[in-house]
Amino acid sequence: MIHQVTGDILLTKAQVIAHGVAPNDDFHSGLALALREQWPALYKDFRHFHHQEHPDAGTLWMWGTTGGLRIVSLFTQNAATHAGGHAGKASIENVNHALRALHKLAEKEQFTSIALPRLATGVGGLDWPDVEPLIEHHLGSLNIPVIIYSTYAAGKQASEPLT
Repeated sequence: MIHQVTGDILLTKAQVIAHGVAPNDDFHSGLALALREQWPALYKDFRHFHHQEHPDAGTLWMWGTTGGLRIVSLFTQNAATHAGGHAGKASIENVNHALRALHKLAEKEQFTSIALPRLATGVGGLDWPDVEPLIEHHLGSLNIPVIIYSTYAAGKQASEPLT
């Protein structure tokens, strides 16, 4: 059940926020920066994970708040090639693999709802008409609300189809 809304994803009532980053992202722009500012421990734990695991593009990492919200970082972009370098752009292949992994995680963890932005279309540089069908394909069969924040409106609570 995929729904598109207008609003501020940081105000979602969904159980999970998924967003796209690089495996060694610095969280200095876009939604990643907003998440880093909202939950500083997220970034600290992400850096520790990155240094310990050296994840690949096309995979994911999950982090949870004390209030039960989970943040899933989808590695849609290629990693920077050197320390301090800029992450690569997102690729359809990485998005496809990361969304497949998110589907599996949602089933395993029994997520009740997922919110995500227009994945990989900001800093990632992909076109929405190329990404949207992948979200439909991988998440559309989940029997939970999948809420796409298609238009950002700062400070606005979206009308989400959650019970």
